[in-house]
Amino acid sequence: MMQNFNSAAPSRWQYWVVERPIISLLITMLIVFSFGFGTSKLFFDGDYRVFFGDDNPQLLAFEQMQNVYSKSDSVSFIIAPKSGKVFTRETLNQVHEMTEAAWQTPYSTRVDSITNYQHTQAEADDLLVEDLLLEPETLDPAKIEQIRQIALTEPNLVNKLIGSAGDVTIINVTVQLPEIDPLTEGPAVAHFAKELQAQFHQRYPDTEIRLSGLVMLNDAFATYAQNDSSTLVPAMFLLILIMLAILLRSVLGTLASLAVIITTIAATLGVSGWLGIALTTPTVNVPTIVMTLAVADCVHIISSLLLAMRNGQTKQQAIYTSLAQNVKPVFITSATTAIGFLSLNFSDSPPLRDLGNLVAVGMLFAFLFSVTLLPALLSLMPIKVAAKTKPSNAMTRFANWVIAKQKPVLVCGLLIVAGLASQVPNNQVNDDSLKYFSTDTTFRQDSDYMAQHISGMTSLEFSLESGQSNGINHPEFLADLAAFTTWLRQQPETDHVSSLSDTVARLNKNMHGDDPAQYRLPTQQELAAQYLLMYEMSLPYGLDLNNQINIDKSATRVVATFKNLGSNEILALEQRANDWFATQAPHIKVSISSTSSMFAHVGERNMSSMLMGTAFALVLISALLGFALRSWRLGFISLLPNILPGLAGFGLWSLVSGEINLALSIVSSLTLGIVVDDTVHFLSKYQHARKQGQSSEQAVIYAFNNVGRALLITTLVICVGFAVLTQSNFALNADMGLLTAIVVFIALVIDLLILPAFLLVFDRTPATAKPSTEPSTQLNINAATQA
Repeated sequence: MMQNFNSAAPSRWQYWVVERPIISLLITMLIVFSFGFGTSKLFFDGDYRVFFGDDNPQLLAFEQMQNVYSKSDSVSFIIAPKSGKVFTRETLNQVHEMTEAAWQTPYSTRVDSITNYQHTQAEADDLLVEDLLLEPETLDPAKIEQIRQIALTEPNLVNKLIGSAGDVTIINVTVQLPEIDPLTEGPAVAHFAKELQAQFHQRYPDTEIRLSGLVMLNDAFATYAQNDSSTLVPAMFLLILIMLAILLRSVLGTLASLAVIITTIAATLGVSGWLGIALTTPTVNVPTIVMTLAVADCVHIISSLLLAMRNGQTKQQAIYTSLAQNVKPVFITSATTAIGFLSLNFSDSPPLRDLGNLVAVGMLFAFLFSVTLLPALLSLMPIKVAAKTKPSNAMTRFANWVIAKQKPVLVCGLLIVAGLASQVPNNQVNDDSLKYFSTDTTFRQDSDYMAQHISGMTSLEFSLESGQSNGINHPEFLADLAAFTTWLRQQPETDHVSSLSDTVARLNKNMHGDDPAQYRLPTQQELAAQYLLMYEMSLPYGLDLNNQINIDKSATRVVATFKNLGSNEILALEQRANDWFATQAPHIKVSISSTSSMFAHVGERNMSSMLMGTAFALVLISALLGFALRSWRLGFISLLPNILPGLAGFGLWSLVSGEINLALSIVSSLTLGIVVDDTVHFLSKYQHARKQGQSSEQAVIYAFNNVGRALLITTLVICVGFAVLTQSNFALNADMGLLTAIVVFIALVIDLLILPAFLLVFDRTPATAKPSTEPSTQLNINAATQA
């Protein structure tokens, strides 16, 4: 049985867009140019600090510590001779030469290596302080053995600048960027480091040279994000074109969609430029995400157009029919998707907030261009579709199967989802900034190598305040400092601890004729002060104690490096340290900071804040759906297919990985706005049929036939779009893309199985057709043929 539903007469703007397409295109191009010009103001910021707001407590503590002591931004040259022996004439010569050359690094303030380590020894009543390797030409087997003995027994060197096995060594360059032009200063340092690496690799081919450190971390953020934008975005464009051409079976429809995609991206990025929002590692994905989501609007409009033409309508009639059917649901889906992304403003990380805001703006542009630019182009294009006397019944057969198996489908579906959802608690929030990068990246490989042979990149910096000027020389303070240093070294995660107590103990030994029994702290404050004064006066420029002692000598910094740890382990270690001070040295004020600490805390806070954001977005979206569909009952029903995909997706993720990092913490909010799209389109078609007097079974068939294929196409495109992100070298993007694709696919299954089964079981109220009071254009919207 065929049934015709009349649509309302086209509105003035619809008539204008379709009947005056040239003028519509010119106006649209003017809008695009006005916003798109802002792309000329875009810039990329690869500094890891962008992940933290200006009021982030850990960032403030970190900056305060760097203001008190020296900066800790650095480049580490990891030197690994293929022979496995650092203490050879050739390798020591290389380290000496590279140490000297490294002083030319832009903005360098300090260079540390085993060759320029300030070794102290007694000479009569004097304290002799000099480089461990002062004159390379004097190297002979005896001198090399002496250097080896000293380097492998000095606590300030082992597992910091030299591996305990003597097979790998590090040259560490500390830089202090003036921060006048942050976009060029860090890259200049990284560029110099890479050139120095290449230069010495050519001179010493039997030695492997790797790079790590915070400067190289920043460089990796920028490099791999820019690589993603230059490879993944073009790949996504190509995939979308191919998929649309195959799935829509319309080359012209594909080209029209491409025009909407390009204008949407241009306008969105233009807004970013006008507002001065920097491109960062997360926001570089805006074009890919916007492109993927904009396609959904185009697919629904074009699919309805092609379906209407196959049912015998002219192209012009079909455009009006498609707009009448889709403007409202497309607007609702654009609005709900925007709300989902706007909920990222609950995030504790600024670039994630920028990502949400820009994608939300992109969704509004996508809606605008989908209902103006797209129909204008379609009206100009010579689209021809052969009319079919019998509509395809694939969706009808599937709908009938769901109707026949409604209760088993509903029960089994809910049980499977519940089973997956029960695994959600097995996920743990755990951020490891090193794991932000794929194991295929050079930075990750070099940092992993350093962690295996010397020490990891995870660090914590402790500032211990005595509370009085020159208080660090007090015997009680030094005893507490030494006790804390010992406790830190006993922790299973610890690789190295750099502490002033080691230096003072060594100086005490030196001033007692290098008697090993005197390697201990002095018992008099005046004596400790004299030792440090003599030592500081003997140190060359750039190798002083400013990185360990503040100006009035009331506080000292202890720096500990650990195996590469996740956020949970870092936070637990911080808590153990605070507990130690609370019980063992409550009179010492201690502050803890580091980049590792910053990432650990922001990841933990971000998860809790995003749960609030998701709950807020869920309530707002459901209320919007109830209002837009003029049915609070359907708004409440929409909660089911909106909540379940996220629960099932995160449950499945616990079986895949089980770790939730900074990027994955936003997926619940991100996907909420996306999965609503399928729900809106299905419920709007279902509601339309019900209002025309159809039973719930007939309404389900109608919804499947009018929107089922479009939902398949859009979901496939979205899944493939986010799956492209899994190829990113930046693991945050790759994980976010994979989990989002999983959740979106699960949402499709729920919308095509559980949602219709739920409606069939619980929506048993008889439908009554309400006559339309609006004028009719006599455009036929063919309902499905009920089997």
